[in-house]
Amino acid sequence: MQAFPISDALRQHPLWASLQAEVQAGDNVIAAASVDLNRALRFDAGLLALIQSGHGFRLLALGADGRQVWPVVSGMTLRCHDHAGLGCLELGTALGREQHWHFTLADQLGVTRLQDAFAQSQDELAGKPQPARADDAELCPTCQAPLPPESEECPTCHRELHTPPSTWVLLRLGRFAKPYQGQLLLGFLLMMGATGATLVPPYLTMPLMDQVLIPFQNGQPINTTLVGWLLAGLFGAALVSWVLGWAKTYILALVSERIAADLRTATFEHLLGLSLEYFGNKRTGDLMARIGSETDRISVFLSLHALDFITDVLMLGMTAVILFSIHPGLALATLIPLPFIAWLIHLVRDRLRTGFEKIDRVWGEVTSVLADTIPGIRVVKAFAQEKREALRFKEANANNLAVNDKLNKTWSLFSPTVALLTEFGLLVVWATGIWLVSRGSVTVGVLTAFLAYIGRFYGRLDSMSRIVSVTQKAAAGAKRIFDILDHVSNVPDPAQPVPFDQARGALSLQGVHFRYGSRAVIKRLDLDIQPGEMIGLVGHSGSGKSTLVNLICRFYDVTEGSIRVDGVDLRRIKVADYRRHIGLVLQEPFLFFGTIAENIAYGKPGATREEIVAAARAAHAHEFILRLPHGYDSLVGERGQGLSGGERQRISIARALLIDPALLILDEATSAVDTETEKEIQKALDNLVKGRTTIAIAHRLSTLRKADRLVVMDRGEIVEVGGHDELIAAQGHYWRLWEAQARRAEEHDEGEGLMVVAPNPNQHTVAA
Repeated sequence: MQAFPISDALRQHPLWASLQAEVQAGDNVIAAASVDLNRALRFDAGLLALIQSGHGFRLLALGADGRQVWPVVSGMTLRCHDHAGLGCLELGTALGREQHWHFTLADQLGVTRLQDAFAQSQDELAGKPQPARADDAELCPTCQAPLPPESEECPTCHRELHTPPSTWVLLRLGRFAKPYQGQLLLGFLLMMGATGATLVPPYLTMPLMDQVLIPFQNGQPINTTLVGWLLAGLFGAALVSWVLGWAKTYILALVSERIAADLRTATFEHLLGLSLEYFGNKRTGDLMARIGSETDRISVFLSLHALDFITDVLMLGMTAVILFSIHPGLALATLIPLPFIAWLIHLVRDRLRTGFEKIDRVWGEVTSVLADTIPGIRVVKAFAQEKREALRFKEANANNLAVNDKLNKTWSLFSPTVALLTEFGLLVVWATGIWLVSRGSVTVGVLTAFLAYIGRFYGRLDSMSRIVSVTQKAAAGAKRIFDILDHVSNVPDPAQPVPFDQARGALSLQGVHFRYGSRAVIKRLDLDIQPGEMIGLVGHSGSGKSTLVNLICRFYDVTEGSIRVDGVDLRRIKVADYRRHIGLVLQEPFLFFGTIAENIAYGKPGATREEIVAAARAAHAHEFILRLPHGYDSLVGERGQGLSGGERQRISIARALLIDPALLILDEATSAVDTETEKEIQKALDNLVKGRTTIAIAHRLSTLRKADRLVVMDRGEIVEVGGHDELIAAQGHYWRLWEAQARRAEEHDEGEGLMVVAPNPNQHTVAA
């Protein structure tokens, strides 16, 4: 069994020397992977290796638990699952899970190789034949593993194989074309007329040659009347072809642009309806590329290339009929290259299709670098990481270039080969035609017309072969679009929703359980919240507070149990109807590019200026807004650039106030501002929470003193519920949090009281 490549990073692992010491004479390290988390999910060095010796395989684990070895026997499994950047590798036997290891996805490639090697060891133990690896096989540029024959993707790097796009996916665009079927039918009829008109001139060359030019060379006078009619026919055919061609091109271009616009709109609307879980697994740049460049590519395909393809098919069909009507023998000679061209198209089609989808994915990586870097340019400059980001973009762009170069090798050979085959076919027609003329079977005029038709026939054949490329590009783009449209939201609307026009704000959580993948985040949670009550959620980071808020907002659905609002299960209410009654104030308020007034009125676009100003006054934002150059009409930069954190937060509070929500969610609303700004925000929050059911998360426990009840969470469970004084007296979890925070505050105050006085460079005095 051949070993998998070991990366340079793995050879620098702290335990690599220990692994080498374990390798005995004659042993072979088949694969190795780094596991960098211990049982408590804290970083710790660990190493797994599959070793082959003369008597079989063994799995070796080195790490915090010391040295562990498992002889590999038939029936063992090595499974991996991951979620949110954390992975778990499980060794299983017939009796169940034998051992497991946690790791970040930093060495996901190493883990994948280890799984592949383990699977191959099981095949070998079961006596299954192992595929031979050719020494001259092409290597994957990422992992240096041999690529399978006739494959452009490494199965090791791309464990989740992408379903190759099929050309038939383009037929799914039919539902977007249905509203324009009348215009499409008109365009098709105009196309047939234009194509038919272009076939008239070659046919008129036969009488021009046989009845005018050749008789004239033999001494007969020219029939000017016949010449006039023939020239008029040529001009009329050209004029009709121009008019019909212009009309069909204009109509079909308009239709294709509208189909693409509808596709773009439908994709974006569907994307907005998907749950947060979908966006957690996608990169912004990739989604932007799909909705932007992919729909543009489909539009170009529909307006130009699909039109050309249909025209080519009509031209080939009509030309073939005319050729056979003129001379069946010559027509058959014309078709000699067709089987070879069809075979060539079939040969390269799959490579082009998968290649173009790969190009789309790597281009998504390029746009993702831009989408990451440009919004975070302040952080990039603050840490002087311009060169690093430029290198990231350069590497992504180089990857894009490499993928394009590989595809161009195939395409650059395909087109000239088709041209060569058509030239060969033309040569056969010339030879056959000259032989037939010499025998008197056809006239020179017939051969001339035939050659004119042949030129158009082969020209269209060459054009159709080139359309293979753009068709596969469009198919790859359509597949990426339909990947979005086919995705079903994990937070669906009910088939028969319960009307929810008014909300009192009563919440009841019964047996709520929630998982991220296989990791339980909320466990057996029960909580009742009365209308108008203010609840403070406290607990260590990772205790499940934000997840609970996400469940209440129905950004996710519970795995088990139910959440009821005013006695109705959330899953029986339309998502939009429910969220209309929720006001959300986040730790990092998000403002859109636009005016201050537009941002305040985001949740209520029809709000009057008086309502906007009243909300701003209640949020203590009116005064600083008036100090801006254009007041409420001042433009806010992207993500609120130009405003301080406290100003952005007060605008977000005004935004929540304006919709007058029955349920208010405050997620660390004052944690990122200074003390003075916090006081201003707290005044605004006091106005906001009046008469509303409020759920507030805060790390500064002092900000929750006004809460009716405090709910203390730990590891996804509620461990304490009560008022501040009650929980302090109980000296439980909340008391420990309070004491720890008080000690940090005292240490901070003492640190603030120290200052360094340096009257001269040679004297340093520390004074309180």
